[in-house]
Amino acid sequence: MSQLDEFDDEVLGAFDVGDSDQDDDFADLIGRLRRDPGTAAGNDMNDNDPDSDNNAATADLVAAVARRADHDEMLDVAWTLTDSPVGPLTLAATPAGLVRIAFGHEDAVLEELADRVSPRVLEAPARLDGVRRQLDEYFDGHRQQFEIDLDWSLSQGFRRTVLHKLAEVPFGHTLSYKELAELAGNPKASRATGTAMATNPIPLVVPCHRVLRSGGKLGGYGGGLDAKVWLLRLEGHPLLA
Repeated sequence: MSQLDEFDDEVLGAFDVGDSDQDDDFADLIGRLRRDPGTAAGNDMNDNDPDSDNNAATADLVAAVARRADHDEMLDVAWTLTDSPVGPLTLAATPAGLVRIAFGHEDAVLEELADRVSPRVLEAPARLDGVRRQLDEYFDGHRQQFEIDLDWSLSQGFRRTVLHKLAEVPFGHTLSYKELAELAGNPKASRATGTAMATNPIPLVVPCHRVLRSGGKLGGYGGGLDAKVWLLRLEGHPLLA
């Protein structure tokens, strides 16, 4: 047994996690780690610097859980937080592919993933290294097309059809909600198309910033209008270049 495995066994052995109902046990374990690592592990922290000790303990415990969960194929959703020119981004992926990009970091995003995808959600940055690398290349102007597997499970019905068509809109091109609705097979569904944009779970890679109102007006954007302008300018939009 390696030193890493010994550490994982020692850390994870402090938790009373049963073999039955693994989803609930895993979610409960992560919740306990996040809320109170000292209590969860059953260990007393150093009173001289409790904040530092708590943070270090949480990092070690979560890393150990991530390694074991990944090894035992219990990690269904990996997530990480990354910086970008349009602000911090929360990235999440399943074995099927990238499932979520969210602007900023909110507990609601992780709760959504736990509720709608799987409760086995854990911070695992290495799982998203390829996504981060391609996003960095895009933001630096060195990539115009993403080569990323996508998990569409957070979109259903007509919204998913719209997003599939949107994913085909190339770098530097824009279209209106009406035009996108036509591509999706329902020219009268401009409003439903707008809803699909507003609820797009994978912005940037599925480029809802390339959809404008009739007449070329910007319209809304989940990351804020400043972010939309920045992205369109990056792609050389003639009105913003």
